[in-house]
Order: sequence, then structure tokens, then C-alpha cells
Amino acid sequence: LVTQGSFKSSQMTDLLYTEKDLVTSLKEYIRQEENRLEQVKEWADKLDSLTNTATQDPEGFLGHPVNAFKLMKRLNSEWGDLESLVLKDTTNGFISNLTMQRQFFPTEEDQTGAAKALLRLQDTYQLSANTISNGDLPGVVHKSRMTVADCFELGKIAYSEADYYHTELWMAQALTQLDEGEESTIEKVTVMDYLNYAIYQQGELERALELTKRMLKLDPNHQRANGNLKYFEFQLEKQRKAEAEKKEQEDKKREKKVLDKREAQRKRSKDPLPERKKYEKLCRGEGVKLTPRRQSRLFCRYFDNNRNPRLLLAPVKQEDEWDRPRIVRYHDIISDSEITTVKELAKPRLRRATISNPVTGVLETAPYRISKSAWLSAYEHSTIEKINQRIEDVTDLEMDTAEELQVANYGVGGQYEPHFDFGRKDEPDAFKELGTGNRIATWLFYMSDVSAGGATVFPDVGAAVWPKKGTAVFWYNLFASGEGDYSTRHAACPVLVGNKWVSNKWIHERGQEFRRPCAMSEME
Repeated sequence: LVTQGSFKSSQMTDLLYTEKDLVTSLKEYIRQEENRLEQVKEWADKLDSLTNTATQDPEGFLGHPVNAFKLMKRLNSEWGDLESLVLKDTTNGFISNLTMQRQFFPTEEDQTGAAKALLRLQDTYQLSANTISNGDLPGVVHKSRMTVADCFELGKIAYSEADYYHTELWMAQALTQLDEGEESTIEKVTVMDYLNYAIYQQGELERALELTKRMLKLDPNHQRANGNLKYFEFQLEKQRKAEAEKKEQEDKKREKKVLDKREAQRKRSKDPLPERKKYEKLCRGEGVKLTPRRQSRLFCRYFDNNRNPRLLLAPVKQEDEWDRPRIVRYHDIISDSEITTVKELAKPRLRRATISNPVTGVLETAPYRISKSAWLSAYEHSTIEKINQRIEDVTDLEMDTAEELQVANYGVGGQYEPHFDFGRKDEPDAFKELGTGNRIATWLFYMSDVSAGGATVFPDVGAAVWPKKGTAVFWYNLFASGEGDYSTRHAACPVLVGNKWVSNKWIHERGQEFRRPCAMSEME
């Protein structure tokens, strides 16, 4: 399962089994010193039940973003606390096992990455903190609730990034759960302290003052709250005076202001939605721009590509997904056994996906591309060779100049923001080292179903294509003239619930001269 840290899907699954082994070892230790470690025994029983459930369906369990975050939190923080508790007997087998396994545990960066993935999902899919905390996500099998400590941890991570918007959301959720009677070692006044600062940083002085007074009822001697009370009252009075003065001046200019406001609204109505907003709307299934009339022109058919010998007796199922740019989907185009083979070949070499720095040209990771990828060539397995041949038969494009099959895994929060697959005119050296010209077309296999999220969207045209295991989508990045089709700008939406596996083939210009002859007009 991929988060913003450095763990890939297969490693995350291994972590679950590692954790289960640790629980077994821990219980053996408890049997030796039952009385002294009663508190630890309760912890172990809880974890034993959890890991038993989790390891029956590791991918399904880790497909829930809250489960992934809590696994990172347990292994990075809570097991360390437990280690300190039982470290008194260093010759014990459990401690030896835990110390040995610690090298494989997630780091602080991995835990932070899992938290950021949750925050990214919260924004993209417009989820409340309460919805996430209760585990009420679409398509969830292994429902998981967040504790006060989990919400508090998420708020602290947002706070450390100076993200006061999310700090407020999650500290408020932690406070709500405490108010509802949930038991926790986290004190109300501690949560309120963070919440107060987040609210103040967002300029809401009245709310900050109200919360400060509530803090002082709980702890009248709270030093920071006492200082804040005077400061907020002073700032609020200053703000009210400034607003009163401004109101006098505004009354004189009101008529002009109304006219100016109307003009500003008129201008805003002409402005297009920012790409980020369009992208997020499409990810939620909103803003798809396919009218009933355009929809009526899309068809599905059996396709043999002009009686290709390999497709004659078994034509493929082709469905029109979009008209401009033309995007087609092929159903049942890759079998479950082929998918298993591709995934098994890719798993050992999955690495955090990289992009080319536009200034230096050096490959580097980017915060907007959260996935793991691996490259597979035809000569290393007959299945890859068969898949390449199938793409050639269906598209009638030369595969010898295409890039290797890229396999990508997007886990919780995994995404790739809007981008072009082809090299633009301001990138004259794009793909120069390959010597095969620009990327003429993209073929994308969906190798898993995704419970929620994970669509491929085209923000400029309002298109959304949803993952369906065993299918593939295909589109041309270049017009037949060789000019880039800028309407093909696309993105991979964050995975909300589940685990998304895809593989893609980027097809290049060289070798297509007679297969897709050049057009005379630029946009043809």
C-alpha cells in the first residue's frame, strides 16, 4: 500500500505479518510475567484480534486509509513505548525479536506520509473529520474508527506543517470525541491549546477568545490561556474600533462599491474554474461535460482491427468512453492470471515514481506524484511479450519503439496530478535520449478494481474514466500531423479506499510512419 513515505504495497502487507509475529512473541513473554505486565497483556489481546482480522485480507484491510495510518502510528510510535516498558529484561526473547524487527518498521516520515494522505483525501473528496474518524467511507469492508489519540496525532502533523485549517478540523474532532465521553490519555486542555492557536492563526479572534475562556474553566492556572485572554480581548477591541471607523468610510462609498462588486462578479463569472478545482470535482464524479447528445454518439462494438488474424476469431470488446479527444476502453483485454504475473514481476522492483526536473533534467520524486512504479521488458517473460503483441494487434501501432511496460501501484492517497504524456514545444529535448520521437499514444491497463476514488480524469474537457479490472483505455496524445493534443492533459485521482494497480505502454512516433500516416492539416 503506497503512502507518501517509502513503503510499497507488498512491504506494507509484510508489515502486517511482522506485527502479528511480534504479538505472538509478546504473548509468550506475558505468560512468563503475567502479574507484572497485566497492562501489556491487554494491549496484546487487542492487537492479536486486530492482526488476525487484518491478515485474512491484507490488501482489503490496508485499502482503508485509517487502517493504513493507524498501522504506521502503531509501529512507529506505540510499539516503541511498549519496548521501553518491557526493556527491563534485555535477555528476553521478545525484546530480541522486537529489536531485530525494528529495522523494518516505518519511520517518522512514513507515518507523516500516511497522515498527509488522509488530509489529501479529506480535501479531494470533501469528507468531514467525523466521517473519516467513524470510518464511514464508501466501499469499506474493514471499518476502522479513529481514537482521540489518532485525531490528535493527525492534528499535530498538520500543525507542524503550519496547516492550521486541518489542525483545527482534527483538534476539533478530538475534542468532540472527548466531550462525548471517550476515554483517552490526551487531556482536553491540551487539545484545546492546539485548537485555540489554529483558530487564532486563521484570524477568528472571537472564537479564539471563547475557547480560551473554556480552557480557563478547566484549568484556571493555565499560563498560556491567561496570557491569551488579555491579548485576545485587547486585539478584539482594537479590531472593533478599526471596523467602526471603516464602516463610516464605507457608508459614503457604498453605492460605488455595489457597482464595483457587480462588475467584479461579472468578471469572475467569465473566469474559468482553476484546474485544481476541476480536477477535484471530476474525482468526485462531478462536473463531467458529456451532454446526452454527445453520449448518444458513443457506441460499443466487437473490434477485429480490419480482420487482424489474431483478432478474427476472438475480436475484442471496444467501447467509446469519450469523443474529443477520442478515448476508447477495451473490456476483458487482460486476464486475471496475466495480471497476477505482471504484479509478481513488478513487486520486487517497485520504486517511488519520479519525474524529470524541467530545469536540471535530473529524475526526482515529486509531492504531486504519489505512486510506485516498475518497468518490465518483453524479453524477461513470455506474458509481457504476449501483452505487447496484443496492444500492437489492437492499435496497429509498432511496439518495437515503444517504452517498456510500466507497472504502477497507487495505495491510500496515491495520485498523479494533471500532466501531459507527450513532450511540448518548450521541451525540445523530451525523450531525445530514446531516439524514438514523441509519445504518440498512451495505452493504460487497469489491473484492479478500486473501492472508491482512483479515476483517470481529463480536466480540460471534463472527462472521467473509472478503473475496472481487466480493461484498458487508449488515446492518441498527438494529432496525425504530429502536433500535440493539449486536450489529453490528464490526472490520476487519489485512491480513497482500496489499492489501485495499473500498467501502461507509452507508444512513440518512430515506426508509425506507414501505420498512421501524417495528416496535411495541423489539428487533424
